[in-house]
Amino acid sequence: MSALTAGSALAVVLPLILLFGFLLHQGASAVNVDFFTRLPKPVGEAGGGMANAIVGSLILIALAGALGLPLGILGGVYLTESRDRRLPWLIRFVADVLNGVPSIVIGIFAYTVVVLPMRRFSALAGGVALAVIMLPIVLRTTEEMMRLVPASLREAALALGLPEWKVILRVVLPTARAGIITGVMVAIARVAGETAPLLFTAFGNRFWHQRLDQPIAALPLQIFAYAIAPYDDWHRQAWAGALVLIALVFLVSLAARIATRGRYSAVR
Repeated sequence: MSALTAGSALAVVLPLILLFGFLLHQGASAVNVDFFTRLPKPVGEAGGGMANAIVGSLILIALAGALGLPLGILGGVYLTESRDRRLPWLIRFVADVLNGVPSIVIGIFAYTVVVLPMRRFSALAGGVALAVIMLPIVLRTTEEMMRLVPASLREAALALGLPEWKVILRVVLPTARAGIITGVMVAIARVAGETAPLLFTAFGNRFWHQRLDQPIAALPLQIFAYAIAPYDDWHRQAWAGALVLIALVFLVSLAARIATRGRYSAVR
């Protein structure tokens, strides 16, 4: 049974290892200084890079986090602490349904709600679409992590005379912080590689981003455009972009693990 469970764990990790190795083989040769510092070359010309797409992805993730994380975390707090029986159940149900909605449908929703009224594609519309994808993940993770906080900690804080809002802010949330941050990283990893919603919202841009109400480049969009193009050099850069995207997600997740490991151990 030990060998069986170890083999199952290895089978879970093996696809990621194979994927990362394949991306290294295909795209490592195109990862150089120009890739991180230069703009894309005109159609048909070799060389250039994806500097604008890398910066654009970071901007979109920051926008999505600014819009989605506060709502998701505060919503999770409400679901945990509310004494109402009907509304929290409805919110959980809607969040679970939203978590299963295809991302292209969310892209169409953001296109209808943001792009059409603004009459232009924009970074803001892309951030809204990604924030909608993040919301149910952060909300449900926050709720589950807060429910894992021992009731004795709450009772001890209340016995000391702290009001309930201070118990939540100073005791419950810091105790569940490691799990909440892990959920946030999972949500960021989920939206970092989304392409379909950005096709309807951010649209893409071959130049440096200027304003939030203008189209913006992103790594998934650039990878998609290069992958379907008939140029070998663009195919090579598409593999390199995929490699950089996976590496960014890996580094962010690793940093979050390192930052929260000591705190979680101390709480236990």
